[in-house]
Amino acid sequence: MFIERLYIKDFKSYTEQTVELKEGVNCIVGPNGIGKTNMLDAIYLLSMTKSAFSYTEQQNVRQGEKTFGISGKFIHKDQVDTVICQFQKPKKKFSVNGKEYKKFSDHFGKYPCVLIAPNDTDLLREGSEIRRKYFDSVISQYDKLYLKALIDYQRALLQRNELLKMFVEKRQIPNRDWVAPYDHALWQNGQLIHQKRKEFITNFLPFFDESYSFLSEGREKATIRYKSECSKENFKEIFEEAWEKDIVLQRTTKGIHKDDFDFQLEELSLKKYGSQGQQKSFIIALKLAQHSLLKGTLSKVPILLLDDIFDKLDDNRIKKLLELIKEKKFGQIILTDARPERSRSLMEEINTSSHFIEIEHFG
Repeated sequence: MFIERLYIKDFKSYTEQTVELKEGVNCIVGPNGIGKTNMLDAIYLLSMTKSAFSYTEQQNVRQGEKTFGISGKFIHKDQVDTVICQFQKPKKKFSVNGKEYKKFSDHFGKYPCVLIAPNDTDLLREGSEIRRKYFDSVISQYDKLYLKALIDYQRALLQRNELLKMFVEKRQIPNRDWVAPYDHALWQNGQLIHQKRKEFITNFLPFFDESYSFLSEGREKATIRYKSECSKENFKEIFEEAWEKDIVLQRTTKGIHKDDFDFQLEELSLKKYGSQGQQKSFIIALKLAQHSLLKGTLSKVPILLLDDIFDKLDDNRIKKLLELIKEKKFGQIILTDARPERSRSLMEEINTSSHFIEIEHFG
């Protein structure tokens, strides 16, 4: 699968821009700050229904405008699809070949992509929420049952927390019968999510092990540990006993929304003990494993988006990544680089043809 044409209007820094892309390697080049990353983000948004970098849709709208539009022509075997995203506050619309989605969740996994970007190190530095969101987004692309359970769980969690706040704000005596339906929804969906996260890690780790071993040349062992109180046999009791604490804090303190994924190097915390190089290798291995897993489960080769990758990696890791590109381990690759001559030289070095897109001014 690959994207052949991208059209952007009033998206971030772009007024209007049409870009033709090819199968294989595409290099988007131009000065820093010209909008190369925004172009990758537009492709990511068409795939995942949301930006990789913006927290709100309004942040995606070009300054001074009220709407934005993105369309992409995707080709998979003999099938040609036109995906369109339109935003006009407060509503965002998604359509494929003129048919609008009722639920964005129906779009997940149809046009998969994997993004490797400088801010990926947030997966290490930040709290557990960002790691849960990352792995949830991976699983949701191929497991619709998981995605539905996740949506239902989050809805029940929000409603339960609102009820806990209401008890305090209105000085009402907390009534457990009122929260019972939400407790049931949290328990039922939480059990399914917990089980599928365990299954995911089991299936994901072989891909991750292979990728990290390749990048590190087998010098050390890295792994991912799934941590969840839901694994305890008496978790239901733990959840019920947290009632008083939940009332005081006005939020639900136990459940799969507190799960975490521990990144380890030789059974030690990667965040605490890993060097910058080891941390970068870990994150790249994570994304390469994601690519391999989705490729196998979706029967489509995800588009690989590489943002400013040559500036952020040392020569050895660049060499390793180029080896994979040379061996055609990926499908379509779209990368950004502020130095065109570097990308041309690297592609020539591995005897790989590439399509260059030069951005010389703001769209």
